[in-house]
Amino acid sequence: MTFRSLALSGIKGNWRAYNAFFLSSVFSVFVFYVYGSFIYHPDVINGHIKAAAGVRKGMEACQYIVVIFSFFFVLYANSAFLKTRKKEFGLFTLFGMTRGQLKRMIIMESAVIAVLAIAVGIGVGILFSKLFFMALALLLNVDNPIRFIVPLKAVLITSIGYFTLFLFLSALTSIRVGRSEIVDLLKEASKPKKIPASSPWLSLLAVISLASGYALAWNMNMYNFLIFALPILGLVTLGSYFLFTQSSIGLLRLVQKNKPFYFKRTHLITFSQMAFKVKDNARILFMVSLLSAIVLTASGTFYVFQQSGKAQLTSHFPQTIGFYEKGLDQHEVIDPAKVRSIIEADNRKLAYELRTVGIPAELTEPAPEGGGAGSQVNLQAVIISASDYNRAASEKGYDSLSVNEGSAAMIYPYEEMRNNPVFKGEAIKAKVGGQWASYRLDESRFGAVMSPEGPFTYLLVVGDKRFAEVQRAVPKSSQHVMYGFEIADWETALPTVKKIEKEISLSGEAENQANTFRVEQYVNLQQTSALTLFIGLFVSLLFFIASGSMLYFKLFTEMKDDEAQFRSLTRIGMTAGEIRRIVASQVGMIFYVPLGLGILHTFFAMKSLSNLLNASTWVYASVVVGIYIVMQTIYFIVAYTAYMKRMLKAAV
Repeated sequence: MTFRSLALSGIKGNWRAYNAFFLSSVFSVFVFYVYGSFIYHPDVINGHIKAAAGVRKGMEACQYIVVIFSFFFVLYANSAFLKTRKKEFGLFTLFGMTRGQLKRMIIMESAVIAVLAIAVGIGVGILFSKLFFMALALLLNVDNPIRFIVPLKAVLITSIGYFTLFLFLSALTSIRVGRSEIVDLLKEASKPKKIPASSPWLSLLAVISLASGYALAWNMNMYNFLIFALPILGLVTLGSYFLFTQSSIGLLRLVQKNKPFYFKRTHLITFSQMAFKVKDNARILFMVSLLSAIVLTASGTFYVFQQSGKAQLTSHFPQTIGFYEKGLDQHEVIDPAKVRSIIEADNRKLAYELRTVGIPAELTEPAPEGGGAGSQVNLQAVIISASDYNRAASEKGYDSLSVNEGSAAMIYPYEEMRNNPVFKGEAIKAKVGGQWASYRLDESRFGAVMSPEGPFTYLLVVGDKRFAEVQRAVPKSSQHVMYGFEIADWETALPTVKKIEKEISLSGEAENQANTFRVEQYVNLQQTSALTLFIGLFVSLLFFIASGSMLYFKLFTEMKDDEAQFRSLTRIGMTAGEIRRIVASQVGMIFYVPLGLGILHTFFAMKSLSNLLNASTWVYASVVVGIYIVMQTIYFIVAYTAYMKRMLKAAV
């Protein structure tokens, strides 16, 4: 028997444990290659594809993430596999194999796995790269399809990089095995396990750390983000580690002390074995919980930004086309009739149209009673009537506003200003035509009802009678008029908007009087969000598959001990149904407990994101979590079915 055949026999004999690792390695090679096939595509390098530069940088960043992740994943997998085969290596050494030959065999096995994973990964990448290019061409909105090509540089970098990575890490693990004594290798599998124990103080530390991290996350916002971010990360990581290594053991001990429950049916066997499995797999469960939280939080964040982007744009830019004119009868920017004619010529419909007269004013807060200086804030705004505001608010779906005579309401343009409004007092002063007038500030609202441009960014709403008095005191040439046009199905109205932009005068003082950015920004946002989701999808899938693979091959590396235990249990009368319940409980615990903690981490991460964006993210986060649970359930069913098949076969 040659070393080559011995190495191949070792792979075949342990293929059930190797297959999850092999498939994860294939997927990581596949992701790395398809990104590289775009990065090193001649048309991308030569700048023939528009908007490709930013995508290229994003893919390069993802490649670094994939490599770093692959390093730790392969290192862990090699260590786990070699640990389960120490008895086998001890026998080889006992039969005369030298340490150098043992290392050579381990490295040869890793080389075979590496070559297979790289070949299959690149092959699948080449097979699907055309679809990858087609999807990118659609998202980048390029005129011509991206040519199908197999960049030699991408193939070489992927092959050499991953082969070097595999051999380097296998050399490290082989050195560790080579240093072990024969007796240690032979006794590794037969060493008795210590009874799991936990520290009550470390268990308490886990609860305190998680509670503190969650409390900080719940109260984090844009003002304390830099202060809270690192402490949250540290506390949650520390709490998660001790939760699995200490608190979980303590909780299972409490279950065992509940005699009526513990001695009921198969609970004694289920929970006694579960205590050992949790102790043995604590670090894996900890890592999988963090991986789950990373995948869920990242995917949820990308999805939130994609879905909430449209709502944020319509909030910041209430109408598709918005502009204001200086003077009641002036049309320096564009004639409203011209806007209507362009929209009609393109066979598009207007959802609604607004015309709002505003009186330019300077706003400030009055000095406090009893002397002292007043507010130093001098804000440029316009005064509008309550009727005009309510007309615009009705079109936007906002509540109407009732303003008493002598009172006013302040309208801020952005919802994000709710936590820090400019005026916090109960009164406000407005200067119109050199004359100051005081108003009682009854209400403040947040959210624009017309395009926030120039003085129309901030609105002071007064009663209709009061507005008429102010308007009579100001000449028509000093009054401003805001026009707003909301085009039906505005998301697809970019060509029409571009035609209107060509007719708008953007020279001189009129340059900042028009707002036509909503559609173009929406198109760019959708393109960027879709690209981000598309690029990040593969990395998220890689993390998900790898976390499931860790659980899968950890489960199967302990199978020999479990087979012996269930074989003994069937001899004393345990039925196949009882074995199924025990296995389902134990395998379910390994798959769903870290997932549950990861979801809990994600819940508080989404709360922090809600605070930062000042918008609800729960619906979007729930969609991502639901998809992840379904995928994890599929993985669980596959693992449980294969594991159960082996257990029942061994029990016969």
